[in-house]
Amino acid sequence: MFSYEMLVNCENRLPEDFVPPSLAAPDIAFAADPSDEKRFLEVRAARHAKRLFDAAKAEGIFLYGISGYRSYERQEILYQKACCKSSAASSLCETAMPGCSEHQTGLALDVSCPAVSLNLSQAFSETAEGRWLARHAPLYGFIIRYPKGKEHLTKIPAEPWHIRYVTRSLALCLTLTGQVLEEYYACCER
Repeated sequence: MFSYEMLVNCENRLPEDFVPPSLAAPDIAFAADPSDEKRFLEVRAARHAKRLFDAAKAEGIFLYGISGYRSYERQEILYQKACCKSSAASSLCETAMPGCSEHQTGLALDVSCPAVSLNLSQAFSETAEGRWLARHAPLYGFIIRYPKGKEHLTKIPAEPWHIRYVTRSLALCLTLTGQVLEEYYACCER
């Protein structure tokens, strides 16, 4: 069932007991306690995240990991908290339902920078770090998973901070064609 190219969304859910085959904490700057599960990524994704962060640092770009792996149970807690807050404000819950989050695969990583106070913010895309990440992530096998202008396909608001490991070849292909995983899979199904 595990694949670096797997599509995870509310139409392609992960089972409650899904755990990536192997997790490791990449040696990158992280805004989380060393023992927190969100510091972990699937092993290959962790290795490529380290290379990505090292390349950024070599160019004077300072990226911080905010959230990587999330268990089904952790996503359930986050979803309930977020939806309680959003229902009080009469808006839709913007946190993925359990089983629908790519973080459960260990292949997704939320990234931020000091320019936006390490927050997950739309403003990240306007920073030097956000622009650098969008340009260079595919070289290390990552894509900006929820780009602006593709919300109608992903069903997720744009998240310029959310990168997803898909392998270098697929990342370059998706970036060059301007596709998101949903479009890639729709083409493959024909």
